[in-house]
Amino acid sequence: MNSHFYVPESVPVKDVVHSIWQIDRLSSFRKEHIIPKGVVEIIFNFSDSTPISAHLANKQYHLPDCFVSGFNTMPIRLQLSKKQVFFGVTLQPLSAKKIIGAPASAFSDILVDLTLISATFSNLWHELAEQNNFEKRVSIFSRWIQAKQFSWHAQEKMMNHFLCAPNQHDLSVGQLADALCYSPRHLGRKILESTGMNTEEILLYKKYLHAVHLMHHADLSLTEIAFKSNFSDQSHFIKSFKAYAHLTPGEYNRSKSLVKGHIFEDVR
Repeated sequence: MNSHFYVPESVPVKDVVHSIWQIDRLSSFRKEHIIPKGVVEIIFNFSDSTPISAHLANKQYHLPDCFVSGFNTMPIRLQLSKKQVFFGVTLQPLSAKKIIGAPASAFSDILVDLTLISATFSNLWHELAEQNNFEKRVSIFSRWIQAKQFSWHAQEKMMNHFLCAPNQHDLSVGQLADALCYSPRHLGRKILESTGMNTEEILLYKKYLHAVHLMHHADLSLTEIAFKSNFSDQSHFIKSFKAYAHLTPGEYNRSKSLVKGHIFEDVR
């Protein structure tokens, strides 16, 4: 498998894009289970073999050439073709509204074909498809972003940082409102628009995401992970984790791959 990863370092791209990645692989697995990862992604599909089937929230999809996925609260299950090539852009969450014209909450738990929304994305797919080099694709997408000349308020940048950070899972609603300089009511409206969740729900979601992060980056027991992720007890941890991942923490921990949030199954 060839994989690449890039984090923008300069504005305006880093204000819009959290990271850019690419995978080009011949898979020895038939199935991939992707648990909710707390990201908003635009994914360009350059796979040229059998269409890849996806199952999300009781709906069946064939992955289109270019699609967006928002703050999912349910896992995605893929039936993999033998070869996959994906170029992905993980957005700063509030940039979805600026780029696509709808907030990230509109894309939660669904896969939306962006070529049906705007011919711009079809044209961008073709321009990227003409390049096999990751760096050239990054350059093309970066120029596309730079041409749009977005402006940002300081509070929007702080909101993006909160939603993308692997920590900040132990705040109360009042503490988060103070940190982001919003009233609790205004914060609730901004969170709901950005994620599709209310403030209490996003704080629980952040605990879950922090637990997933620790499973991959710390040598801790599940009891220790539950404590460090600010769950009230082990039962609360298991119930909350399973609500999102459709797996218990133990099941995920035993099956997880090196790629955070991904499980591969059914060897060919």
